[in-house]
Amino acid sequence: MTERAKIAGLAVAAAVGALAGAALTGRRGARTAAVGGLAGAAALTAIEAAARARQRPAEIPAWWSRVAMSGALAASAGWLGGRLTGAGPVAVGVAAGTVAGALGLRPQKVALGPVVGVAVGAAWRRAGGRDVPPAVVAATAVAGFRALAALLFRAPQVELLAERARAEDLPFVVPLEARTGYVGTGYVRELAGVLGGTYREDVPDAGIVASLDDLAGPDFDPSAVDPLVREFYERTTRFRLDIVPEWRLWVRPGYLLYRTFVARPLGQANVPMNQRETLRGVRSRIDTITPDGTDVIGVRGWIRSFADTGEPIYVGIYTTYRHDGRGYVSVGFPVPRGNFTATLLPLHRPGGGLVLTSGSALAHPGHYLTYVDAATRELTTLAVPGFTERLDVFTEGGELRAAHAFSLYGLPFLTLHYRIHRRNQG
Repeated sequence: MTERAKIAGLAVAAAVGALAGAALTGRRGARTAAVGGLAGAAALTAIEAAARARQRPAEIPAWWSRVAMSGALAASAGWLGGRLTGAGPVAVGVAAGTVAGALGLRPQKVALGPVVGVAVGAAWRRAGGRDVPPAVVAATAVAGFRALAALLFRAPQVELLAERARAEDLPFVVPLEARTGYVGTGYVRELAGVLGGTYREDVPDAGIVASLDDLAGPDFDPSAVDPLVREFYERTTRFRLDIVPEWRLWVRPGYLLYRTFVARPLGQANVPMNQRETLRGVRSRIDTITPDGTDVIGVRGWIRSFADTGEPIYVGIYTTYRHDGRGYVSVGFPVPRGNFTATLLPLHRPGGGLVLTSGSALAHPGHYLTYVDAATRELTTLAVPGFTERLDVFTEGGELRAAHAFSLYGLPFLTLHYRIHRRNQG
């Protein structure tokens, strides 16, 4: 980590600590709040400095420093929530625990968060009635949840894989970010303005991969793939897709919040909630960028949107690469200043189908969240081991079908079922 980044981290810690200290002591008057703010700033800065001093390369900050930071953030949020709503300790504890659990993503953590929140809120209510500061309740609920979750769930949720690495050292990451706060269906056109080259929108007869032969390896022989499946991958725009989403009930509330407050404002990863939405129609197109001086496509962007409004569903950049005699597909989903990449291993499916999966003991398949430094183009990448996906494309009765399944820590949460037709079939 650079000295400038360390200083910035300490400054953030000081600001968060000051707000938390003031929130925790503010009921005793302005002077006490000021002293509390100074103490909070000093304490959280010291914790941050100690954590950074112990941090080794390719390692995230120590667990205890992350708990302290989340508790401090919760204190400020609890103070604000109490001021706006007048909620008592139990309500504040439930709210804090629910948010902390939801941010944990793992289904078990999502369920544990509200339970811890209820317990902490009830304990504070018995100890001090409704006069207990909401900041105190929120901070202890979040810190308590983080401590208990760490004891119960020892598998890491994210792992710092690389810090300030070169793109060529991480071939399984798509190093293309969104340079604004919105991705949208014009992303590839905007990217061409940055990279240069020839931009083409809605290219006819284009595929999400140039050739399945690029994916050959010990576990995959492209010649065994059904010709119709091969055609879909190499000539994707010849086909239209009908989608039937199958969401598990436990994830629906969280996804609805994510979709409302993240996906739609971002213009990315806005999956339909139900089949009724898909009846609006889905437009699928591939935009490309061909670098100057060559006729080989350098960037393939598969863009799906609702046909009636043009609202984005997915904006994915599809790439292939080879490593140790195997071919892989990496799909990058640009986000502001970063990218979420799924790197998938090709495998055979009985009957000539093709499977792309992130579930593999090999080093490269998986999911990666990457920050791209705009000035140096260096990558800081987190691996997300709990997220897995599997895409099956196959023929059934002479027609193309696909099932795209997603899981969190082994628990399925979404399957997208596709019926794939040639465009000229109406």
